Parts: sequence; structure tokens; C-alpha cells
Amino acid sequence: MQPGTLAFLAFSPILLAAVLLVGLRWPAKRAMPVVYFLTAGIGLYVWEMSLNRVLASTLQGLVITIGVLWIIFGAILLLNTLKYSGGITAIRAGFAKISPDRRIQAIIIGWLFGCFIEGASGFGTPAAIAAPLLVAIGFPALAAVLLGMLVQSTPVSFGAVGTPIIIGVNSGLDSATIGAQLAARGSSWDVFLQVITSNVAIIHAMVGTVIPLIMVMMLTRFFGREKSWKAGFEVLPFAIFAGLAFTVPYAFTGVFLGPEFPSLLGGLVGLALVTTAARFGFLVPKKTWDFADPKEWPSEWMGSVEMKLDQLPRHQPISIFRAWLPYVLVGALLVLSRVFPEIGGAMKSVVIVFADILGEKGIKADFQPLYLPGGILVAVVLITVFLHGMHARSLVKAVGESSRVLLGAGFVLLFTVPMVRILINSGVNAADLPSMPIAMAKWVADSVGNVYPLLAPSVGALGAFIAGSNTVSNMMLSQFQFGVATSLGISTAMVVAVQAIGAAAGNMVAIHNVVAASATVGLLGREGAILRKTFWPTVYYVLMTGTVAMIAIYVLGVSDPLLAAS
Repeated sequence: MQPGTLAFLAFSPILLAAVLLVGLRWPAKRAMPVVYFLTAGIGLYVWEMSLNRVLASTLQGLVITIGVLWIIFGAILLLNTLKYSGGITAIRAGFAKISPDRRIQAIIIGWLFGCFIEGASGFGTPAAIAAPLLVAIGFPALAAVLLGMLVQSTPVSFGAVGTPIIIGVNSGLDSATIGAQLAARGSSWDVFLQVITSNVAIIHAMVGTVIPLIMVMMLTRFFGREKSWKAGFEVLPFAIFAGLAFTVPYAFTGVFLGPEFPSLLGGLVGLALVTTAARFGFLVPKKTWDFADPKEWPSEWMGSVEMKLDQLPRHQPISIFRAWLPYVLVGALLVLSRVFPEIGGAMKSVVIVFADILGEKGIKADFQPLYLPGGILVAVVLITVFLHGMHARSLVKAVGESSRVLLGAGFVLLFTVPMVRILINSGVNAADLPSMPIAMAKWVADSVGNVYPLLAPSVGALGAFIAGSNTVSNMMLSQFQFGVATSLGISTAMVVAVQAIGAAAGNMVAIHNVVAASATVGLLGREGAILRKTFWPTVYYVLMTGTVAMIAIYVLGVSDPLLAAS
């Protein structure tokens, strides 16, 4: 079979998902079962995967789905708990005191708080936490999910305390062979990995600084009374300040400290700087911007988890500090569990392991209820009951509401994640074909030659679109990107770095990330509307990254330990 034909067949499930979700505007609960069965059919009859391997991949996906739903449940439950404790009322009032301008609120919560949460936990958690918080303070559900998805870009490469680099790139490259080559040239694997990390941090900072401005402009264009880009552009000085408040400490941390903490420290420093600036009105537009009255909002903007604060049970008012404390605890516990091996190890010791599912070697999955962000979120919920002096019946109501929202998300993810696992596991087959993602990427690379660095981020984004994970994209495609760079005689560290950056940007259009974020605000069925909006920022991100890579490689002549020593 011709490589082009093979690549098209491998791409056809993704194409079908795009046509159904974006073109025909099907809800994901209708589209993704169809896409799953097409993927399974191609795996069985074109790639000649065994039925046992397809079933094992499906079961693996179901176990992963449990972990995703656990995170969603924890995020929704924390929000509903704060709703019934009176915490949401205090948080909403607190943001009004910082600035009543919705553009400023979007930057502080969506961008900076989201970046911090991404650095602490990764794996789509920022949207699951930030989106419902934005809804709680009066944003339309559709706008909240859009903002939550856009933040899944710049901070993602160093999300979950550097997991996409430390695990994704480390596991995705043949570190033993490359390490031996580096040692023979007087360098080391650690030095090479740090060069990749530095490249990722610097390019992300260059490309990502304008993301807060993009977020605000899309907010005012699609959700404002006047449907105006201009209203978003009015916040340009503050938005760029907020972008730099995150990306400058982010870049320095990546270059000098390594991959664990750029997003964490960038988020913390940025939050401190920007909230202080907003309180004093620094660079804040004089004219406040707000949405139209909610009664005027189209029904498609609305989710089923809208915060009707005037209908909530009355509790004794709580301070803004106590209201925010649960979110502070979430961040602190996430950091402690990821930074201190003893704490993380104790939490990881509670694990359900599925090894070699159905006897298929290498197809495994596990569920870590305490270590996953869902476990931390639920633990904080229990602490919040005491911190806010809640009644048990209020917690019961919060659990009930959260469980009902979860049921809708579960059905879609039951098909989406298994579909992804079939794609990833298709490399073991009777036809002796590479896995479907590798077949797609190889055909693209072979077709473009020396222009490849411009397109390398798009390959990474494609991997993340399929898997919904920067880490998984890096694991699937880093070695391939390394091989293309080697054959072209260009910097392997730069090409692998833009793979990681493109994979971060791809999270903005990853289907099951959109589904997971939508579920937290009860917005299932309108995933296509989100994807149509996040597509263009993703295009910006990968093209700008590719352009920077082309300039770095062919104009500036950047090198790395392998090239420099050869």
C-alpha cells in the first residue's frame, strides 16, 4: 500500500471526527461512537491488528477514562461544595473588588490561575477547575470553556511538574542509544535534555505572551454585546503585562532550574503581580466591560451547572480568605505530592493495576485514586466542609448534583479514549505497519523535506489532538521527530523541542479535553462550537513556533550537543 494511502486511512478517523463535530455540528455523544467503530475497523482490516489487541486497547481506554472522570468529579464537587458553603458568593464579590471588568477577571482566573493549576497537575485540570469558577462568577458556560481550553497551551509543556518533558520526551526518545552517542562526544543525556527544556521554555515565552490578549479578544468578539474585537484590544497593555508576568519567570525557570517548575513558578509570580496591579488599576482600561444581562444570552451559551447564587441556601458570610482557601489547598497539595517523593510515593501506593490486558504485552493501565488530582480535590472538599462549617445535607446535595453532571461526560469518554488507545497501540499488527500516528507523521515529513521544521509543531499538535495529552504525543512522536532532524542534519534538540511545544498547543483542540472541560459546566453537546473557536489560536501557535524554529535553525544556526560535538 502506498504511504499516502496509508496515511489517509490512518487520518480518516480524525477527519471523520472533524467533519461530524465541526462540519455537521453533531454532538460528541453521537459523533465519537461512530469514530470509535471506524477506528476499530481500520485497525482490524487495514492494519490487521488482532481482535484481542483492539479489545485490550478498548479496555485500557476505559480504565484511563475512569481516571479522567475522577478528576472531573472532583472539580465539579469542589465547585458545588463552595456553592452551598457560601464560598462562591465571597469569591465572586472578591473578584468584583479586584476589578469588575470581565476582561481582567478572564485574565486573572483563566490565564494566571489556570497556568498555576496546569503546572501543578496538568492533564486538562486547568479547564476543569477554571471553567466552573468562571461560570460561578457570572461568565457564560460556553465562554468559560473557551477560556479554559485556550490556557491549555503555553503552560502545558511543563504541566504536572514537568511530566511532558521528564516522562514524555524521556520515554519517547531512545535515551540509551542517544546517551551513548553523547558520551562519546563528551556530553551527556542530562545536558541534552536540558537543551531541549531551554528551547521549549524560550520559544513558548516568545509565542505564548500574547495568549491573554487572544483570550480577551475572543471573549469580547463572541460574547460581548457589540461582538467587537476592539473591546478586547482595549485591554492590550494589561494583557501583555499579564502575559509577561507569567512567561518571563517561566522562561528563566526553564533555562536555569529545569522542567519541573516553570509553569508553577510562572503562575504564582504572575498571580501575585497581576492581581496587585489590577487592585491599583495599573494598565486597567478606564471603561469597564461586562456581558449583557444573562436573560439576553442565547441558550447555546448556557450550561446545566449555572450558578444561581440568589437561590442558594443562606449561610453565615465567610471571608474572602476562607473562600479561596480550598483552592489554595488544592494547589499546595498538588505541589507537595509532585515535589516530595515520599508524599507522592505514599499516595501512589494506593493503586489498581491492569498489566498486559488480555495478555497483550505492553497494553497496561492503572488507576491511582489518591495521587490523581481527583483524589486531592475530593480530600479538599472534605476539609472544606469543616473549614466553612457546612451542614451534612449541603454536602449530600453537592455530591448529588456533581454525580448527575458526570453521567453525561462518561458516555462520550467511553468511546473517545478507547479510540485513542487503538490508534496508539496499532503498531503491533500482522501487516508489519507502523502505528497509525507514525504513518501519518512519516508521510508528512517525507513530503516536505527541509521545510520540515516549520511543520514539526503541527505533527506534535496532531499527536495531542489524537491523544488529548502533550505527554502521550511526546512519547509517540519524539523519536520520529529526532530521526527526521538527524536525516536532515539539523538540531535534533530544536526539532524535539518544537514537537513538545506543538503538542502543548494541540491540547486546545483535543476532543476529549473539550468534552472534559464542557462536562464541568454541563455544556455537553456543543463541543463543535468550542473546536471551531480554538482551532485558530492553535493554528497561530504552531505556525509561529515553526517559524521561530526555521529562523533558529537556518538563520541563527542553533546547534545542540550532538551536532556541536560531531
